[in-house]
Amino acid sequence: MLKRTFDLIVSLLALIVLSPLFALIAALVKLDSPGPAFYRAERIGQGGRPFRMYKFRTMVVGADRAGPAITCRDDPRITRLGRLLRRTKLDELPQLLNVLRGEMSLVGPRPEAPRYVALYSPQQREVLKVRPGIAGLAQLAYIHEEELLDPANPDRDYVAVLLPRKLALDLEYVNRRSFLLDLKILLWTALTLAGSVRASSSPGLPPATPPKPRFGLSRGEGVL
Repeated sequence: MLKRTFDLIVSLLALIVLSPLFALIAALVKLDSPGPAFYRAERIGQGGRPFRMYKFRTMVVGADRAGPAITCRDDPRITRLGRLLRRTKLDELPQLLNVLRGEMSLVGPRPEAPRYVALYSPQQREVLKVRPGIAGLAQLAYIHEEELLDPANPDRDYVAVLLPRKLALDLEYVNRRSFLLDLKILLWTALTLAGSVRASSSPGLPPATPPKPRFGLSRGEGVL
C-alpha cells in the first residue's frame, strides 16, 4: 500500500511539474523527424499481463520493421534527437503515465517484450510477481546497455548474456524488495544519470559489473 501510494503521489506531481518539458520534447521530436511524438511498446507486466509502455519516439517511423528488435550503438534507425533522449533517459518520462495507471511502478524489474518473456525459465518468471519499474537494479547496472552489444547481431547477444544478467538482478530485487530499497534505487538512479556516481559502486546494492563495450558477448562470455 505504501509503495503504491508513493507511486501515485510522485508520478502525479512529476507529470504536473514536468508538463512544460513534456510539451517541449514532444515538439522537438516532431520537428526532428516525421511521425508521432510518442511510441507505445508492447510489454509484459505483473502477472504476465500485456500492456502498452509509453516512450518519446527516438527512432524513425517503421523502425521495428526495418531491423532487429534490439538496438545497439550507432543504430541508423535512431534519430539525432533520439540519441540525446536515450543518453539522458528523457525518453522514459512518459512511463510516469504507466505508473499513474497502475501498469508500472517507479521501481521494479524492467518490463520486457513478449518475445523475450517467452524465453524465461520458471525461476525467472518470478519477476512477474511485481509491477515492472522505470528504475531498478538491472536498469542501474546496464544503464546504457545498447553500447555493450555487438552491432552484427545485437539480439543474439542480448538473449545470450544481457537478459540473463538483468533477470538475475531483477530476481534479487524481488527477493529483497522494500520501500527503503526503492528509495535507494531512485536516489542512485538520479545521481548516476547526473554523472555523480557509477551504478556499479552504489552502496547497499548487489554488485554488478557490466561487460566492456564492443566485445563478443556470446563468444566465451559467461552469464550470472
